[in-house]
Amino acid sequence: MDENKKKLVTILVPAYNEEEVLHLLYERLEKLMDSNQSYDFEVLLVNDGSKDKTLEIMKELRQKDKRICYLNLSRNFGKETAMIAGLDYCKGDAVVLIDADLQDPPELIPEMLKYWEEGYDDVYAKRKTREGETWLKKFTSKMYYKVLQAFTRIEIQKDTGDFRLLDRRCVEALKAIRESQRYTKGLFSWIGYNKKEILYDRDPRAAGQTKWNYGKLINLSIDGITSFTTSPLRWAAIMGVLVSLIGFIYMVFIIIKTIISGVDVPGYASTMVVILFLGGIQLIFLGVIGEYLGRAFNEGKHRPLYFIERYNEEKETNENLNRK
Repeated sequence: MDENKKKLVTILVPAYNEEEVLHLLYERLEKLMDSNQSYDFEVLLVNDGSKDKTLEIMKELRQKDKRICYLNLSRNFGKETAMIAGLDYCKGDAVVLIDADLQDPPELIPEMLKYWEEGYDDVYAKRKTREGETWLKKFTSKMYYKVLQAFTRIEIQKDTGDFRLLDRRCVEALKAIRESQRYTKGLFSWIGYNKKEILYDRDPRAAGQTKWNYGKLINLSIDGITSFTTSPLRWAAIMGVLVSLIGFIYMVFIIIKTIISGVDVPGYASTMVVILFLGGIQLIFLGVIGEYLGRAFNEGKHRPLYFIERYNEEKETNENLNRK
């Protein structure tokens, strides 16, 4: 390997309906790349089926600066899939994952590169403050990570997102995991390797509206729990045993009471309460089992994770995709 050859750093940016912020993002990335002459850079923009002018702006930026590359997915597959698609196509010795909305400052990348050169494989940014987010979102996020950590055996990084630098061997490890229902935040922890934390203050969005609502966040949370632990199934079994034990003890109590005191007229209200309680418990447990069965069903199809409509100026074919 030529020792004088510069290392290539890929900045990977998944985007969905981000027309309002892409020019601002490019301005800050251009300044960053021009001021760091020790590395070669490529910016890989992944268009996740946007319905606005996101793709047109990506093409304009590509014509203006050949360091900009773009990947156009055939439809909207979701951010998790857009990230693995970008990882499949990135060429860098290191890859920086960053959102398009500029809540994560690109100016932090040189510090990430410094720690990477010191030998760290995964340099992740941890939020000290989260501007522009409601107290409810902060509270639910905190409680979710507590629940997830209680269920899983691996250490889950708290108050971190996708903003991080990954060494090539981390990228190859993530590429080897071809789950269709992905929870990348957990996968970062699961693959291991030498990690380094840096702290920063998260800014509000530079422009546009967030694409995450509580419904999508709940779906992502369920994916996170079901991807990394079977503890809910175990707790369902334990609760089933406890409820059965309580029912058995109550049955013995009724038999003894009937022998001693005679037959009582059964109460309608208490009977309905017991039936509704047991029915609710059963439906909850069936729902938990259904989540895991659904994941097994989806993974068992072995469908491709995504299809590419275009990579830069070239249209992609299924043959090209299969070679990846």
